[in-house]
Amino acid sequence: MAEFKVKLSRLDIAPRKVRAVIRTIAGCSAGDAEAELLFRKERSARPILKLLRSAIANARVKGADLDSLYIKTIWADEGPVIKGWLPRARGMATPLHKKFSHVTMILAENPNKKGRFKVALPVPVKKAKTTGKHKHDHARHSDKPVAVAPEAKPEKKAPKEKKEVKPKKMGASKAENSVKKMFRRKSV
Repeated sequence: MAEFKVKLSRLDIAPRKVRAVIRTIAGCSAGDAEAELLFRKERSARPILKLLRSAIANARVKGADLDSLYIKTIWADEGPVIKGWLPRARGMATPLHKKFSHVTMILAENPNKKGRFKVALPVPVKKAKTTGKHKHDHARHSDKPVAVAPEAKPEKKAPKEKKEVKPKKMGASKAENSVKKMFRRKSV
């Protein structure tokens, strides 16, 4: 049984808040944990998901079976604390503590422990074709791959209906115009 250890240092979220999310995925299979973290609304869910995907990538490179991976252990330690203060009434000060945390995760293989969800592998992105005719062809000069959408058939547009034009009133009185101006709607 191979183990894969990853660590996230100096996460700028308090350990208490990170542990609330960690408790939900401890002991789950990698696919189930990934599905759980995708739908969590807490701010600490995104960095933990990124850490999990990093561990899965390490396991894939080393030849592990991705469907049998599970989170063996995961914990959050306290990191450094940035200390400051906030001025308050009567010349007093309130201390401010910006807490950081270190998250450590160990993935292991267990062929008997299969999850409901499978680990999704990233889809390779195709590079855009360039013509090379133009001097400033941005797709050709950029290092980043550009996703190319498949060509779709243009849809036929329905002909627009003609709107009926109403004749304007001619010679409206000054009093009528001033009342309209006074009670004109300001917002829609």
